[in-house]
Amino acid sequence: MADKCDMCLLGLIILCALLTGTSGAEVTHVFFSSGENVRLSCNNALSGCSSTTWTYDRHSAAVELIAGGIKRTDRERHERLSLDSDCSLNIKNVTKEDRGPYSCRQYVNGVQQGTDARVYLHVLHVSSSSSQSEIRSGRSVTLSCQLYNDRDSCDTVVRSEGIELIWVNQAGVNLQTDSRFQIFSSEQCLSSLTTTLLNEDHNREWRCQVTQRNQLKTSATYTVKYSAPTETKTPSPVTSSTSAAAPTEPVTQITPNPSATTQQVIGIVVAAALAVLITAAILWVVRKKRTDNRKGTYDSVEQKDEVTYTEVATHCKIQKAKKNEVHGEDKVTYSSIR
Repeated sequence: MADKCDMCLLGLIILCALLTGTSGAEVTHVFFSSGENVRLSCNNALSGCSSTTWTYDRHSAAVELIAGGIKRTDRERHERLSLDSDCSLNIKNVTKEDRGPYSCRQYVNGVQQGTDARVYLHVLHVSSSSSQSEIRSGRSVTLSCQLYNDRDSCDTVVRSEGIELIWVNQAGVNLQTDSRFQIFSSEQCLSSLTTTLLNEDHNREWRCQVTQRNQLKTSATYTVKYSAPTETKTPSPVTSSTSAAAPTEPVTQITPNPSATTQQVIGIVVAAALAVLITAAILWVVRKKRTDNRKGTYDSVEQKDEVTYTEVATHCKIQKAKKNEVHGEDKVTYSSIR
């Protein structure tokens, strides 16, 4: 009976020691802004990382991410997870959904070695309540800076860890002292900044910093980007003071068709060829007509000369006849020359 009691007492001692060791393990708080690459250190790692197991404790349910040094590919975000050579857990492009507690454990032959190396990941994110088209001079804008964790309220963490959210400008000056900015902080690890934008705020940066016991842990930057101004066309001057300008009909832009252009070129070539042929025909007709006119003129001249010659010849005969009548006594011989 005494032996059984001793065994029960020994079991209780071992169990209490394990519970005390697990619950008393130190938690390391790390802070990153959304979009960064995160590295969570494993302080109790053994050589080779084949005994290392990383778990994610979200909503009191432990989910294995790395088992025996091998990444679990059946997890939703396994593409962004990897194991470093020193057994640290790497998370690429961290988001607010990655926040919460992580534990690094060592198992040898199925038996856990030592206590967990616990890391608590806080993710800082800055956003604007206005859309990009509303970011311009003269408009009011509100920026929100929130530190995400896996608890409904971070009031306990803020008090115990000395966490504070601070808005600063590009030079690192606290904007809380500037009356232009209205800054409101709540217990939910949330700080908002409201201001009216000025012309010189274009491309200006405002940063939300996370400090732990006055030491800077991380920061998230918001850069003001004004939308491009809308171009306005200057109306054309009215040429007449008595009548309004008639509305201009919209101009239809016609896209040239290669086949239509080819047909137009062929048509122009054919028209030019026809014009040349017609011109040549006209010139030929005119030249032929002139040639015929000249030939007709030569014929008329020859016929007129012949008639004149005949008349002269006849006249000569008549004259000679008359002379023969007058001077009948003279014997003269005449010959006609043609």
